[in-house]
Amino acid sequence: MGFALRTPAAEQHFSSELSLDAIGQSVPMETIESVLKEHQIKETRQRKLNMVSVVLLVIAMNLYTRRSIGSVMKKISFGLRYIWPEEDISAPNDSAICYRRYQLGVQPMVELFHRVCQPMATQQTPGANLFGLRAVAIDGTVEDVADTDENVRVFGRYSTDENASPFPQAKVVYLVECGTHAIIDAGRWPCRTSERVGGFRMLRSIEEGMLVMWDRGLHDYQMIHGVRKRKAHVLSRLPGSVKPRPIRWLKDRSYIAYLTPKDYSLRDQKKHWIKVRIIEYTITQAMLPGYGEVHRLVTTLLDPEAYPALDLACAYHERWEIEMVIDEMDTHQRLASRPFRSLLPVGVIQEFYGMLIAHYAVRFLMHQAAIEAGIDPDRLSFVNALHVIKDSIPFFQITAKEQLPSLYARMLSDIAKTRLPKRRFRSNPRVVKRRCSKFARKREQHYGSPQPKRTFRLSVGLI
Repeated sequence: MGFALRTPAAEQHFSSELSLDAIGQSVPMETIESVLKEHQIKETRQRKLNMVSVVLLVIAMNLYTRRSIGSVMKKISFGLRYIWPEEDISAPNDSAICYRRYQLGVQPMVELFHRVCQPMATQQTPGANLFGLRAVAIDGTVEDVADTDENVRVFGRYSTDENASPFPQAKVVYLVECGTHAIIDAGRWPCRTSERVGGFRMLRSIEEGMLVMWDRGLHDYQMIHGVRKRKAHVLSRLPGSVKPRPIRWLKDRSYIAYLTPKDYSLRDQKKHWIKVRIIEYTITQAMLPGYGEVHRLVTTLLDPEAYPALDLACAYHERWEIEMVIDEMDTHQRLASRPFRSLLPVGVIQEFYGMLIAHYAVRFLMHQAAIEAGIDPDRLSFVNALHVIKDSIPFFQITAKEQLPSLYARMLSDIAKTRLPKRRFRSNPRVVKRRCSKFARKREQHYGSPQPKRTFRLSVGLI
């Protein structure tokens, strides 16, 4: 079936017609407009770039990450310019875009993220549930931001007596739905903030019927208490410093124990004790990391019949799906070799939430494509989906509105066509390769170095 061109209304303003219909189901225009209205961000006159367009631009700059901000604007308006009745539609310049971005600020993007990025898995989503519970994971990382004095003051820079990180960095903590790779909550802090601070913040999005997983670095009595208070369950690693006393051994070799609060005044009050189950296991293949070591899991799933120890030990490793989500954003979406492009902290935070919404939009479409194809979302290529969506944006702008559902179905089909092979069981050492450089490392004295006052020609002396 061929597609007909859209005919834009002559009385409409160009910026009011700009849209990203390719991701419109995951990020509805009505939601964007509602958020802007609630934050009292109004337009007093028609502009080349209205605030809805600015929001779309902040999201799109995290899809077209290799392009400058002005080039991104041209890219997302390319289709509309093709069918617009006026011959010459000039795009706003970079300084105007920057000005409007800082007028928008941070809060509308934060609110939009929380409105849009909700759990998406259903009972029909393969691999999304463990023991009938929605599998989610919490983990953190650090992200480089542009090397400016303002960003250093807000986010900080890791340093020792001998070395300093090349860029300021922000500490980021995510809450991810494991089966779909959807980020359903996130936050960012200065780089020296403990991951536990972010972990506690993520508890606000824990819901009844979830199975929450995290690594031993996030273990804390209050974390487990917070999850149980929200009628969810925990499956996590236990650090070596925590040594709960067995109360009762179970037939699958796990045992029941109690976790007590750090506050000594509460430790003797049994109402504050949390009953948990401890599972100990080891790795028996020498080529796998952790071979021969004793690993301990703590869980609030106490019934050994309903939740066998071996099944829980294997289920815990689903937590690594969150590592793949971080890789998707850093390596394939944002390109980890580059820091966030914004030079001011407000722009960094705004860009961060734009990145999360863009990632969610890609994963939303991948989930829909996988459900229609009857396969696990893990079998679809994130990179292919990202390319298909970016290529589709101008086609959605030029296609007649009544044919958009058919174009949407074709896009989902294109996403589903590129499938990954079934995951191999493999192991890689946790090492990195770093390119050596002949240049000296950048030190504190190199920041803010004085600039030349004469031209190069006047600086040349013949000898």
